[in-house]
Amino acid sequence: MRRLGGRGLLLGLAAAAAAAAARWLGWWSDRAGLRLFVPEELARYRGGPGAPGLYLALLGRVYDVSPGRRHYEPGAHYSGFAGRVIGRFYGEDGLPTPTLTRVEAVMAQGAEAGQRALQEKQKFPPCNAEWSSGRGSRLWCSTESGGVSRDWVGVPRKLYRPGAKEPHCVCVRTTGPPSDQAPGLAAHTNRGDLDNPGLGEYAGCPPLAVTCSFPL
Repeated sequence: MRRLGGRGLLLGLAAAAAAAAARWLGWWSDRAGLRLFVPEELARYRGGPGAPGLYLALLGRVYDVSPGRRHYEPGAHYSGFAGRVIGRFYGEDGLPTPTLTRVEAVMAQGAEAGQRALQEKQKFPPCNAEWSSGRGSRLWCSTESGGVSRDWVGVPRKLYRPGAKEPHCVCVRTTGPPSDQAPGLAAHTNRGDLDNPGLGEYAGCPPLAVTCSFPL
């Protein structure tokens, strides 16, 4: 069995991204029953003049995307994905191949990583930032900074991520229990997440200041 190369994986993930948009907007539905296509047969379903339909193959599964044809018909942005099998995800018997299993595992890992990133953003929203040639740079927090709506403002801190070359500015909650404190533990120092070991203060900025300015 040929292993999935980098190009094949990127094609599969690109198809997944394009097809996800179609699914969210209600453009596709599963074909009734199980029908096996060979690439030559599926290539007829490109949505052009005389074509019998407009189908999309995602990870070996074929979908009818005719309702969203303006996005997939020849010449449209995603037309390269319509009427073609992307990868080798099902055998001639209709059963999944090891390649499909590997791709689905990679996609599951990506979904988990995205969920962790979202949780971190809720915990440590990015700071607002501005720079001008006359006044230098300014970092500050608000109840909407980083696009995260919340009932606390926070203070600017450097967040150091493992493997990252540089820290970036996040807003840190200053009161209540730490975000990672186990449920049911009432005792805490009422410092929010200020004592998180991955954080650092900005030199020259008061520890509890909502705004940090760095003149030229």
